[in-house]
Amino acid sequence: MNTADLGLPVDVPSTALFTDQYELTMLRAALKAGTAERRSVFEVFTRRLPHGRRYGVVAGTGRVLDAVENFRFDAGVLRFLREKGIVDGETLDWLAGYRFSGDIRGYPEGEVYFPGSPILRVEGTFGECVLLETVILSILNHDSAIAAAASRMASAAGERPLIEMGARRTHELAAVAAARSAYVGGFATTSDLAAGFRYNIPTVGTSAHAFTLLHDTERDAFRAQVDALGRNTTLLVDTYDVTEAVRTAVEIAGPELGAVRIDSGDLLLVAHRVRQQLDELGATETKIVVTSDLDEYAIASLAAAPVDAYGVGTQLVTGSGHPTASMVYKLVARESGGPAGEGAPLVPVAKKSSGGKTSVGGRKWAARRLDSQGYAEAEVIGTGPVPDDLAGRQLLVELVRGGEVVAREPLDAARDRHAAARANLPLSATQLSRGEPVIPTEYVHGGSGS
Repeated sequence: MNTADLGLPVDVPSTALFTDQYELTMLRAALKAGTAERRSVFEVFTRRLPHGRRYGVVAGTGRVLDAVENFRFDAGVLRFLREKGIVDGETLDWLAGYRFSGDIRGYPEGEVYFPGSPILRVEGTFGECVLLETVILSILNHDSAIAAAASRMASAAGERPLIEMGARRTHELAAVAAARSAYVGGFATTSDLAAGFRYNIPTVGTSAHAFTLLHDTERDAFRAQVDALGRNTTLLVDTYDVTEAVRTAVEIAGPELGAVRIDSGDLLLVAHRVRQQLDELGATETKIVVTSDLDEYAIASLAAAPVDAYGVGTQLVTGSGHPTASMVYKLVARESGGPAGEGAPLVPVAKKSSGGKTSVGGRKWAARRLDSQGYAEAEVIGTGPVPDDLAGRQLLVELVRGGEVVAREPLDAARDRHAAARANLPLSATQLSRGEPVIPTEYVHGGSGS
């Protein structure tokens, strides 16, 4: 059973200081003004996709739920805030009892999104919601960027499995989150044991060039690895001479050799030569794994090569050139003026700005309209009543109710959801050429912010 996000084996520390100081100073001022308890609605969205991308991928939702649950101001945190003079005594007292008690709805993890999609909607008092901005955005921006890159790579790879192996190219904790997001996006395994331990993602790994160089001869290294790991292991064959290494590998492991890995050179040419040599030596079932700074374009260029699996590191954990999803967290509706807690209606609010930073006010719903063939044709976003023809196509689901998480799920559920969501997009979604979002965003205005 996949235990991801279901009673995690690693405790999550308090996330209360994963925040920017201005969120606490806004809270301090709102408490003084008597507006901190006003009912408010914040939404996470992006105004645009990274240049040339056709769709985005929601990832990190499970980690957001962990972060909200563990957003607690313990004695040490409160002492730090007091000693640094960041907040006053009234605010410290308020923070000491902080527990998010509101509601969160959002696109389920693995779903695709487009410009303007209300990916996450956080509702509660202004004070309890405003504090969550930074931690929510840091998780969703990172994880969604990695998942989008992973999805593009998975599309390029087709049925061939992808191995996530970027832990040495990023922060040690980011590496775990990246492996999780890559799995959601379509990767099959990870080399990172912390990700395997924390999220039950299948792990793989055999040897690096250092193991070959440790031994007096390549033959000695291969013999030691086969003796320890069995004939089904993967031998790295490009330390010295690839042709000689393949011959030696088959001599030692026999036709039962699991795979050979190629990590350098002209991968297209070398893969063809290695496949021919393996077949001639009788190792017709031996797989070929390629690594070496791959991205979705390099993977696509190897579509005609006799490659069985790809290992991807640097380009994956850096979002293949787009390390953030550029999501923002904006107040879109709040309780109208007057005493809080009296059932006052919500009023839409929005920033008005030049330079592409305008926002659309109001508490939103989202639905995906399908064409006659059942493929997505538009992302429809609105306020007020949902049109009858879209009522069954709404995208936001309940994640937190009254401060309690209600949407735990195995990581495999998010992975399967993404595969289904991507398959439901027009075929052009998988093209690697630069283009506009694969479906347009349409706005339907009506009603109030409530």
